[in-house]
Parts: sequence; structure tokens; C-alpha cells
Amino acid sequence: MSTEPHPSPLTPADDARVDELLGLLRTDLVAADFTVAALEALWGDDAAAALHRGERVPARRVLDARRREHGASAGLATLAELFVLGVPVPRGELGEALVGLGVDGAVELGLVSEVGEAGEAVVSGGEASVRARLDLRPYAFTDALGHGEWWILSDLGELALGHALGEHHVLGVGGASMTLSGLMLPTPARCVLDLGTGCGIQAMHASRFADRIVATDISERALEIARLNLVLNGIDGVELRLGSLFEPVAGERFDRIVSNPPFVITPRIEGVPEYDYRDGGMVGDALVEAVIRGAHDHLEPGGVAQLLGNWEYRDGGAPDGDAGGASDGLERVGDWAAALEHWVIEREVQHVTEYAETWIRDGGTRPGTAEFDRLYDAWLDDFAARGVSHVGFGYVLLRRADAAASADSTAGAGRLARLERLHGPLGSNEAGLGAHLADCLVEHDRQAALDDAALAAARFTTAGDVTEERHYWPGDDDPTAMLLRQGGGFGRAISLDTGLAALVGASDGDLSVGAIVSALAQLLEVDETALAADLLPAVRTLVDDGMLRFAD
Repeated sequence: MSTEPHPSPLTPADDARVDELLGLLRTDLVAADFTVAALEALWGDDAAAALHRGERVPARRVLDARRREHGASAGLATLAELFVLGVPVPRGELGEALVGLGVDGAVELGLVSEVGEAGEAVVSGGEASVRARLDLRPYAFTDALGHGEWWILSDLGELALGHALGEHHVLGVGGASMTLSGLMLPTPARCVLDLGTGCGIQAMHASRFADRIVATDISERALEIARLNLVLNGIDGVELRLGSLFEPVAGERFDRIVSNPPFVITPRIEGVPEYDYRDGGMVGDALVEAVIRGAHDHLEPGGVAQLLGNWEYRDGGAPDGDAGGASDGLERVGDWAAALEHWVIEREVQHVTEYAETWIRDGGTRPGTAEFDRLYDAWLDDFAARGVSHVGFGYVLLRRADAAASADSTAGAGRLARLERLHGPLGSNEAGLGAHLADCLVEHDRQAALDDAALAAARFTTAGDVTEERHYWPGDDDPTAMLLRQGGGFGRAISLDTGLAALVGASDGDLSVGAIVSALAQLLEVDETALAADLLPAVRTLVDDGMLRFAD
């Protein structure tokens, strides 16, 4: 466990001076071509892959070879060595890379410090050196509005520090951050709440489609770094507020709420480190429950909240069975969300032993040490106290229905209330799921407003990414299995019977569902009413999943 004190403020007190320095830094980063593509080209695919695994030696060797071949490092290599690899660089080389900001400006801004402040040797090759105080790296993404690139500041990671993270560490862009930003609905919003903003990455993504964003965090340091990132990237319209959960926005409502909350389940006992970026300070999964339940009072009618979370399986609840029973983790989330329309997708489940190992290692404690074993016991004791056997992880979408939508939905299949397990790899990139979710919500609302007679009168087309698979035993004329497979979205594979396969195949926008069912009943020599009762619910499901679309 780290015993570092809370870090001191990173920047000068004068906001105008900070903004000036960040503007100079931005100009220098552009001039150096400090981008994801340029860095990957600099050290190559193998070294880039090693960096993703937390290993910097291959990248350092590439940069060392370039220095031997070409003398002093060029600006891009210097910035990469200093900020991405966490290696001190000669002061003169950094001055050449940051022509506008200069080394003194970088020190004033809190980006670097002179080597020697923590007892290191003051010179490198006869010249004074500087080391990074913050991680600074480029970030590239693609959303519904196109390609975008930013630079993200955060606290130094284990690679640069050489030891475990401090408890007040401000994380940069991690896997969970990218997952949530990919899930974010890319539709226009008047006002968005980013609950637990961290380095500010979700607020930055929300700025692509929202007029105004309120970003909150319990950590002053996180808000400080978030402000640096917003100014560095020229993003306006974000208000930063300090406080826990919904306290900073008491009495306010939003069109959209996004949150990557500190959902990690950590023992609440003395001697177990609590990291601001991942541990919410509550017992078990109570923090995720608090966010889900609290969203109701902070959403405008029609407003949507999206978050990631963990939930516990207790007292023998089966993570691989159908949702049902108070001990089932997924069903517990449904109970928390009962006041709102909801769509909860469980992406994976870990046994408590695997879960404990994952998060103990995440804090920098290594297996095989006495400290690791001590923390392992604490985690398992904590889970045992509540009868927890597994922990689920997934996506939560909540919506506060307006009165008109609630009235319309009574005619059809009713309010949105989906609990599903989609374990394993997705059929497509998570980065594009936000647009898919938005489309699915629109289509769900449309079909839910129709009773069965009106649905039968509707015409549908098959989505462009949907294909049909048929499997045969050798020599057989009839298929033994038929699947409808989705190429995008969640990559679903739906089993088909003869009737549903024929209906989907005939859904080209010309004939209504009722007309297709009538023709199929005659062809299959079955009762038309019974066939319609079987197929219409399946049509609703395919519409909800984005596999069938209204033709008009």
C-alpha cells in the first residue's frame, strides 16, 4: 500500500497563466506531431503492443537506437520518452521539443521537474535532465461524428513511478473509459452530467454532442487535471463541481447522465488501500446501487443515464442461469432500476477469487508476496461475509419515460425492461455501440406503441448487417439449424424456426407482417392466428435488437 501524501497542486494559482501555458503546450504538441499514429510509427507494432502490456523496454530500445544513429532525439521521440515511457531526458532536448512553452514553462505548469529533486543524479551525459510529473499522451477515437484526437494528462502510472500507485491517483484513459465513451448515445443533448469525471474524458466526449456539461468528482486533484485536459484541448462548456455522487447537483435534472463510477468492490477495513479512481467507499456493490437509484431524481422526462458497474451474486445465485431470484446479480440490478425503464447487459462474470486477484494486482501489489496474501484474505473474508460467490460486470442504460411515451407503450409490448447476458467477445467494436443503442431505443419505442393488429399492418426490412446461416448434415435436404447473425451491434446470433426464417426472408419492405404470416400459414398448412401469436413477439424482439427495421 502506498503511503504517499496527497500530491500538492500541479499548477499556478492564476488560471489565466495556466491557460496561456496550456495554449503554448498545445502549439508545441501539434508542431511535434505528438499523435497516436506518429508514435506507433516511431517505435513500431511490436513495441506498441508491449507498451499496451505495460512493458517499455522494446520502445526504449528503439529510441536508443535512433539516438545512436541520428544523435539527439527529435521532438517527437523526446516527448515520447519523457511522457509515455517515463524516462528522464536532457533538459536541452526538451527545450528543443517544447519551443514555445520552454522547459521553465513546463516546470511552472507542473508537467516536469528537475532531476535531483527526489535524490536522483542531477546530470545525464553531462547535461541537466528533467523528469515527468504527469503522464501526457495522445488519444485518438472515432464516434458518430467522425475521427477525433486529443491529448490526455493524468498521473504517472506504475511504469514511470517504479512502484505501486498512490491512493489519490488520477487515472488516464483506460479500457473502462473507452468502453463507456463507445456506449455513449451520440444524439444531441441540452445538458449532460458526467458523474465522477476523473481526468475528464467522458465530459470531453459528451462535449461532441451536448450544449452544456456538468462534471463532478469527489477528488480535487481529479477536477484539477480534468480542467487541464479541457483547456489543453480547447473544450468549452464544461462546469466542474466538487462532491460525492449526486450531492453537487442536488435538485437539478439532466437530459443525459454518464458515469464510470468507482465501482470496484473493495473490503472496507483498515489496511486495505482505497483508490479514488476505482473505490467508492461503500460496502459491496452499494455504490452502483446508489447511482442507479439516484438517477431517477436527476433525469428529465425522456432523459437517459448510462454507466458501467459491478454487481454481486449472493447466496448461491447462478451467474450462468436465467435471471431470477433475489440472489441473482442481474436480477438485483433490475430491482435497483425498477423505477426507470432499463436495459442492463452483463458482459462477464468472475469468481470472487479471480476478481480479488485482478484488483489487488491493479493496485500494484504483486502475487507471491506477503502483502498480496494479506489483501487476498481480506477480499475473500469480505465476500464471505455477504455470501458472495461471483461478481458481474456490465453496461446499464436507464431512461425516465415521459407521460406520452408511457401512455403509448400500454398499447404494445410495454416499457423497456431488459436484463440480458452477453458474455464473451462482441461481434463488432464497442466504439460503435452508442449509435446502435440509440437506433434500438427509437425502434423499440415505435414497436412498443403498436398493439398486435397495428404491428401486423407494419412493413419491415432486414438490417443491412444481418445474414442468415443454414447448417446441414451431409446429404440432407433440410437444414438442421438456422441462425440469423448480426454483423454489427452486439453481434447477436438468433436461432430460427421455419416460420420465422421465412418471415425474415420475406421482409423486404413490400409486404406487411400480417400479409406474410397469412401466406406462410397457407404454405405451411397451419392456423394463421396461432402462427401470428408465435411470430409477432419474435418480430418485436428482432426490432428491439436492431435486426428488423420499420420500412417507412
